[in-house]
Amino acid sequence: MSDQWVPSGTRQTSDGSSGTFELGRAGAEAQTLPELAGLLRQLRRREARQQGETLLTYRQLAAKTGWSRGIIGEYFSGNVLPPPERFDALIRLLGATPAEQGVLATARDRVEERRRHLTRDHPTTGRVGVRPRAGGPRTGTAFPPLPVPRQLPPALPGFVGRATHLARLDAECAVSPAPGDDEVASVTVLTVSGTAGVGKTTLAVNWAHRVADRFPDGQLYVDLRGFDSTGTVVSAVEAVRGFLEALEVPPERIPTHLPAQVGLYRSLLAGRRMLVLLDNARDADQVRPLLVGSASCLVLVTSRNRLAGLVATEGARPVGVDLLSTAESWQLLARRLGANRLAAEPEAVDDIIERCARLPLALAVLAARAAANPAFPLATLAAELNAAPRPLDSFDGGDTSTDVQAVFSWSYRGLTPPAARLFRLLGCHPGPDIGVAAAASLAGLPRAEVPRLLAELAHAHLITEHAPGRYGAHDLLRAYAAEQVERLEPASARRAAIRRGLDHYLHTAHAAALLLQPGRDPVTLAAAAPGVLPEEITDLGQALAWFGVEYPVLLAAVAHATRAGFDGHAWQLAWTLVDFLQRRGRWPDLAVAQRNALDGARRAGDRPGQANAHRDLARVQYRLGRVDEAARNYRQALVIFAELGDHTGQARTHRAFGAMLDGIGRHAESLEQSERALALYRAAGHAAGEASARNAVGWAHAQLGQYEPALGHCREALRLLRTTGDRHGEANTWDSLGFIHARLGEHRAAIRCFQRAIGLYRQVSDRFDEADTLSRLGESRQAVGDTTGAARSWRRAVGILDDLGHPAAERVRDLLARAARR
Repeated sequence: MSDQWVPSGTRQTSDGSSGTFELGRAGAEAQTLPELAGLLRQLRRREARQQGETLLTYRQLAAKTGWSRGIIGEYFSGNVLPPPERFDALIRLLGATPAEQGVLATARDRVEERRRHLTRDHPTTGRVGVRPRAGGPRTGTAFPPLPVPRQLPPALPGFVGRATHLARLDAECAVSPAPGDDEVASVTVLTVSGTAGVGKTTLAVNWAHRVADRFPDGQLYVDLRGFDSTGTVVSAVEAVRGFLEALEVPPERIPTHLPAQVGLYRSLLAGRRMLVLLDNARDADQVRPLLVGSASCLVLVTSRNRLAGLVATEGARPVGVDLLSTAESWQLLARRLGANRLAAEPEAVDDIIERCARLPLALAVLAARAAANPAFPLATLAAELNAAPRPLDSFDGGDTSTDVQAVFSWSYRGLTPPAARLFRLLGCHPGPDIGVAAAASLAGLPRAEVPRLLAELAHAHLITEHAPGRYGAHDLLRAYAAEQVERLEPASARRAAIRRGLDHYLHTAHAAALLLQPGRDPVTLAAAAPGVLPEEITDLGQALAWFGVEYPVLLAAVAHATRAGFDGHAWQLAWTLVDFLQRRGRWPDLAVAQRNALDGARRAGDRPGQANAHRDLARVQYRLGRVDEAARNYRQALVIFAELGDHTGQARTHRAFGAMLDGIGRHAESLEQSERALALYRAAGHAAGEASARNAVGWAHAQLGQYEPALGHCREALRLLRTTGDRHGEANTWDSLGFIHARLGEHRAAIRCFQRAIGLYRQVSDRFDEADTLSRLGESRQAVGDTTGAARSWRRAVGILDDLGHPAAERVRDLLARAARR
């Protein structure tokens, strides 16, 4: 669009020229964000001419508005559409007349409405109307269908002070300028470091929210737990995996190994404007795999360490966070307790601030105590601080955990006895968070009593409800809880609490695992301890949802059980995780769990536990490409199951071993393993296992071109499956029968089989297998001349596979393309 505004009116500028402008066609026809930004730049230049000054810099505009220079630059660049109230304030500041303000406001609303229409017209295509990068699509063209994650934790409502630090962050992260503006180039890594409890996370999250609109492609967040009291640091594999899941990468598309996962993560962020907040990092090595290669993104890291390695080798800009000033400490307390209450006892407030060493965490804990007891004189609270055995004025040096403990002990004493006991017992929980039901079992309390106690702890700032019904705590608070339970509870009570917690997870997970795989043999569990009330999981949907929330806790519980000497719980918990983690493709997590399970079972001399762990570890190793190790573990499992006389355990191991051999193309050996499984299942009278093994035998025969025995076994499997209610197994068998008939040239029979399989896959919500069978259905329909039906099946398959992000979609597209050329 032209830079020329259409003049009209009589307002005179200082040089006598006409200064009132009518937007005319330029304003009335503005349709896109870059065009609207062009009008703002013209208004800015006109204001400078009228005032006889140079252009208002972003720094000056930031000082006048209180906004960051970065976001102001984005507004003038056309990268971000200002919210209505900011847009109105900006054009008034730039001297727009009332008439011009109306025209510009209308233009802004028109741009926003156009973006909404484009988004509705292309609902799967992501952002619309944002200025593209060099070489990118033209304005108005949709970007690729990537999600926009918003993972930042809530900003603290009572945030005060830190003006110097916020200004430093703004200065270090000034964005690239709009054309013609002389601004500082952006950096890609910022580190925020300081002592424990100094407010690094609070500062980082608050600033991230302030600049979030500069990163319209989303914000990623992870707590790396670098100083977690249990020692369970979040690995780079876990963190990258979590980010890929937040970006909605399907499990089957996530690479197995860390370097490939990091490459995919960086590729997805390339060219996008995203903020990545890495909280509570232990060291530079933990952070490096999570850094982004794109200059359009910003990585913000918080740590108790200075992360000098990142500064030296990655060019990170360090921002140190020190204690609050005395004035800021007053502001913090006034925000939480009220200025009048502080003004009534100024000497006590000064004493409190001094004893808290101006440490934000200590001040926040004290404020929670004072707010919960409004009748307490502040002088009384100051006296308690002075009488504490570990003075808080040592917070500014040395080991801060002991100093924070003094503050926690003072706050802890204000709890009711039931809440104090629950808080102590959280020191027996593996973390990273806990739900209401698990907290009830941990404490051995009726479930109805626990929400009130958790609310009391949350109000005292001893835990945080980070999601509805999910509670966690800062790592120092977790360490403090562990110290309290060690100090106040006898060893027998601590061990009983650990067992109750593990029993809760084991019995609930066991029931959920059997819903995921109905044909699976249950593990013989010891009775749950008194006071344990497992959660009721009644259907597949509930089982999947429960595992989706709790699997990080279950993984931690396996390691926790191993450390605490509950070796039976360790391998049994690992057993419950197998099917869920396989479906999620979380092979590294499952490998760690199974190794812990195997170690624990060995220490306990638990032979059944060892056999199960060997088999399940082998399944993971195959998925990780370690075929030789997997084969050794399968054979070891077979030896132990044979010693135990456990025929179904042997059978299940032969069946899994055969599946691995089929996957690597050794079909004759796969047939041998499947036949051994079948013989053992039949001898044990295990109908569900026999049906699974018969389908495996039939499939192996078909792979070898032996179609008659293949048909016989699959038909017998189908007969057995109808009595077991295993709809997924039935769907697999109908698919096998369809495959066999297609190989025999009997395509009409194949079509009928495939259609039965597809109907069952839909019932059990197995979308990938549905798409896989649809592709084969299309081939059989094409073979009988039904080209329209074939294309319809392939289009449905492509739709599902695209929705899942599965690469198999390209093969089906090729089938469609070849059919169209005929």
